[in-house]
Amino acid sequence: MPSKLDPYKPKILEWLAEDQHVWQKQQHTAKRILDRLREEEGFDEEEGFDGSYSIVQRYVKSVRHAQQAHATQELVWEPGSAQVDFGEADFNVNGVCRRMKYLTVSFPYSNDGFTQIFGGETAECVCQGLRNIFEYIGGVPPLLIFDNATGVGKRVGSHVHETELFRRFRAHYGCRVKFCNPYAGYEKGNVERKVGYVRANLWYCQYSFAKS
Repeated sequence: MPSKLDPYKPKILEWLAEDQHVWQKQQHTAKRILDRLREEEGFDEEEGFDGSYSIVQRYVKSVRHAQQAHATQELVWEPGSAQVDFGEADFNVNGVCRRMKYLTVSFPYSNDGFTQIFGGETAECVCQGLRNIFEYIGGVPPLLIFDNATGVGKRVGSHVHETELFRRFRAHYGCRVKFCNPYAGYEKGNVERKVGYVRANLWYCQYSFAKS
């Protein structure tokens, strides 16, 4: 049965997708979505959205339930496949507090992970960090899964244009690469958890010292 909300569902889905990259406490509530619809689309029967809070609330709840089910589904990873992502934390550098990036490579099959700290998030940082980790573990993962095109390329539509440096790097090491879809954090949930774990458990003392 048609709903007054139908014409606005694509917009709501876009807002909820953006929420996956926003602090949880600042994500859209059903009330905020209703307010935005009325602010941006108008609020009357001739033009704009004149639906009630309850239909917005039910729709948002159903979408979030589906997202959660999708995000928590069991993913099967082949041995050796690696996920790659950047995190950031505060460090004491010669007595100065600096917010720096750290490259994390995780292996979902074994739940192991390795990290390298850098000043930026460039293709050079990615390639150097991966090289350091490959040499440390004594091997090269057959498949690297990246968050979108973090540091190694630019996404245009559905295609990712890799940097020349990263193409040469992959050719040298003979590994395949896969880029996650936009707003699809569940595709690399293992490395996202590793990034958070490293920040909370390894860099916490650095952060405290920098702030003291």
